[in-house]
Parts: sequence; C-alpha cells; structure tokens
Amino acid sequence: MHFSYNKLWKLLIDRGMNKSQLRELSGISSSSIAKLGKGQNVTTDVLLKICIALNCDVSDICEIEKIGEK
Repeated sequence: MHFSYNKLWKLLIDRGMNKSQLRELSGISSSSIAKLGKGQNVTTDVLLKICIALNCDVSDICEIEKIGEK
C-alpha cells in the first residue's frame, strides 16, 4: 500500500490553482511538491500546511491505495 495524492491534484484543478501557487500559499518547499508529484512520502507537517492553506481535511488531499490498484 502507498499514499496517492490524486485527490490533491484534482482539488487544485477544481480551484484553478497550479503547483507553484500551492507552494507559495502553503509555504512548503519545491522538493516537497516534487515528492508529492512522484507519489513519494512527505511529512505530516507538509500535509498539515497544505490542509491549512486549502482549508480542507487530509482525506480531501490523499488516500491509501493498494499496490496495483488504480
């Protein structure tokens, strides 16, 4: 199992935002954005900053996905 951030990308599209705007609004680093884009692990602090910036819950931006499931 691993985390999927597809919900985050859909939320950004729905709000008319891009990754750079998310980075500036949330104060997270470019490397964290890159990790999210690659589906890699990030700290809970990063997820919290994103949730605060987007005024949403962590379940709105990520989910656990079984390997081989899409």
